[in-house]
Amino acid sequence: MDKSGAGPAQPISTLLEEKRRFPPPGGFSHQANIHDPAVYERARQDPDSFWEGFARELIWHRPWHQVLQWDPPHAQWFLGGHTNLSHNCLDRHLPHRADKPALLWEGEPGDSRSLTYGELHQEVCRFANLLTDLGVGKGDRVSLYMPLIPEAVIAMLACARIGAVHNVVFSGFSPEALQERINNAGSRILVTVDGAYRRGQLLELKEATDKVLADCPSVEKVVVVRRAGKGAPMTPGRDLWWDEGVAGVSTQCPSTPLDSEDMLFILYTSGTTGKPKGVVHTTGGYMVGVYATTRWVLDMKEDDVYWCTADIGWITGHSYVVYGPLLCGATTVIYEGAPDYHARDRMWRIIEKYHVSVFYTAPTVVRAAISWGREWLHERDLSSLRLLGSVGEPINPEAWMWYWEKVGGGRCPIVDTWWQTETGMIMLTPLPGLTELKPGSATLPFPGVEAEVVDEQGQPLPHGQGGYLVVTRPWPAMLRTIYGNPKRYIQAYWNRFPGIYFTGDSARKDEDGYIWVLGRADDVLNIAGHRLSTMEVESALVAHPAVAEAAAIGRSHPIKGEVLVCFVTVKVGTDGPVNLEAPLKDYISDKISPIARPDQIVFTAELPKTQSGKIMRRLLRDIAEGRAVGDVSTLSDPSTILTLQEKYKGAA
Repeated sequence: MDKSGAGPAQPISTLLEEKRRFPPPGGFSHQANIHDPAVYERARQDPDSFWEGFARELIWHRPWHQVLQWDPPHAQWFLGGHTNLSHNCLDRHLPHRADKPALLWEGEPGDSRSLTYGELHQEVCRFANLLTDLGVGKGDRVSLYMPLIPEAVIAMLACARIGAVHNVVFSGFSPEALQERINNAGSRILVTVDGAYRRGQLLELKEATDKVLADCPSVEKVVVVRRAGKGAPMTPGRDLWWDEGVAGVSTQCPSTPLDSEDMLFILYTSGTTGKPKGVVHTTGGYMVGVYATTRWVLDMKEDDVYWCTADIGWITGHSYVVYGPLLCGATTVIYEGAPDYHARDRMWRIIEKYHVSVFYTAPTVVRAAISWGREWLHERDLSSLRLLGSVGEPINPEAWMWYWEKVGGGRCPIVDTWWQTETGMIMLTPLPGLTELKPGSATLPFPGVEAEVVDEQGQPLPHGQGGYLVVTRPWPAMLRTIYGNPKRYIQAYWNRFPGIYFTGDSARKDEDGYIWVLGRADDVLNIAGHRLSTMEVESALVAHPAVAEAAAIGRSHPIKGEVLVCFVTVKVGTDGPVNLEAPLKDYISDKISPIARPDQIVFTAELPKTQSGKIMRRLLRDIAEGRAVGDVSTLSDPSTILTLQEKYKGAA
C-alpha cells in the first residue's frame, strides 16, 4: 500500500546512474582477512556451517547441539551452547595480550586514559563484583546514562560478565526519555555521572536523573562516576560513588556461563510514531555475528588501532565500539566529545595522535567535514589509515569520493555498511579484500545473509527498479523480540511479508546484484506521479561543487499533490541564498529530471540529526507543513529546529 493506503504502490523510479568503479588495491587484498570470492557460494549452500565456523573461533563453556532453530518469526541460535561475551572480549586475550592497549580514551577537554587488556579485565571484574554486592544477578536490568568514557565500557562488560542485562540510554536524551526507558525495562540499578562534557558545556546528568527517579520505582541503587569532579547531590542509602564502591573490591570475578539465548541487552529505538521499542539481543548469536563482521568487514587485526566515532547509546557503539573490536583483540579508540570541538580538525588530530588504522564514521560526519573545507586536513598526518568505513545512512557518491580522496588518499578501501539496531550486525557491505566498490552502494549482503528487493506483494523486482528491502533468512545477531511487547515485534517486522524481515527501507538492485539503499520507505517522494527516493535527490544536490549536505522532503500541495522541498548546507565560503537557489534548481532538473525540480530550497548551516548521524526528515516535514514539531529528544542539537523554523518562514 502507499502511504495513504489508497492502493498498490508503483516501483520507485531510480534516475541516477553511477559509473565509477574501484577494485580493491592489490596490496590490501593480499593481506585481507578474507579475499576468496567462493565464500559467498559456500555460505549460501550451507549457512549453518558457515556461521558455526566463526562460533568455533570463540570460547564456549558448553557446546551447542543445534546451530539454528527457525520457527518464523522466532529464531534461536547455537541451541544448548553456554558462553560469556565478557569472557571472550577479555579473558580469552589475557595469555597473549594482557599488556596490549584495549582502550585508548580521549576526553573532550583533552584529558586521556589508556587501559590494557589486563587492566580492563581487572576494572570489569571489580565493577561486576560491586554489582553482585548490590544484589544484581542474572537477568536483572541495569540502565547506563553516561557519556563515552571508560567506565561506560567497563559497566557494559561487567553486566555481560554476570548475566545482567544492560540498557544504555544516550546521555543526550532528556530525563523524561530516560525515565520511560528505565520503567519499561524495570531496571534495578542506574549508572550515571556527576557531569558530562558536550561542546564545552558541562551537562549535569546526576541532577537530571534526580528529577525523574522518584517516578522510577524499580531503581534501588544509583552508582555515580566522578567524571567532572564537581560533586553531585547524593541520596543516602540509594546513591554511591563508583570509586568508593569499587575500592578494595576483588579484581577477580569468574564469568558466568550463559545460555546462548540468554538476554544480553535491551536497546531502545524510536519510530516515527508510538513509544520507543526495546529491541532485545541475546548472547551467543549476537556475539558470533558481531565477531564475524568485525573480522571480515572491518578487516580487524590484532595490531589495528581502530576508531568508530559512534556513541555507545546507539547500536553501532555496542557492536563496533565495544564488543566487535575487543572480540578481535584490537585496540579501540573512544572519544567523548563532538567531532569539531575545540576545532574542526579534532578528528584528524585524534587519528594522527593514536595512529588510527581503521576509521568508521557516519556520512553526516563526512559531509560536515566537507563543509568545513579541506584546509583542516592539510597539516594532519593520516598516513596510518588503511581502511575507512561508513555507517548510519546511505552515503552520497560525491561524499564517498571526497572520503576516498581526501581522507584515505586514494589508497584505503571504503566499506559502506547498511544495518540496523534490530539486525545487531552489519548486513550489506563490501568485503574490502575482494569487492569492487561503487560510490554510494552498500554492494552485497554479507556472506550468510540473504536480502532482496521486493514489490508490494513480496516478489523480487527486476534490476533497476526500487522497492522494499527485506531479509529472507534468519541471521545470528537478529533481534529476538520487543521487550515486554511480543505482538509489536511481529507487527513491526514480520506482518507485511510473513516469514520475511521487513527492514522499513527502500532499495534497488543493479545489474551486478549490488544493492543501493534509497532511504526509509516512508521517505519516498511522490512527485508528478513518480515515486522518487530522497537519497537520489540528495545525492544529486551534494554532487554540486557548492553543496556540502542536503535533505529532501515532500510537502503537500493543493494542486500538485506533493512538491519537493530541499534543505541545503553549502560549503564554507560559498554564497548561499543570493546566488545559488535558481542554479541548484536547474542543476537538479539536468542531473535527474525536470520532474525532480525543487519547488523550494532552504539554506541552513545545520540539519537536524541524531547523535548517530541520521537526518531527521520527519521533523523537516513537520516544519514544511507548518505542523507542531514532533519528538526532538533524539537530536544531537535540538536548537537546530528553532533556527530551521525561522529560516523556513523567511524562505517561504
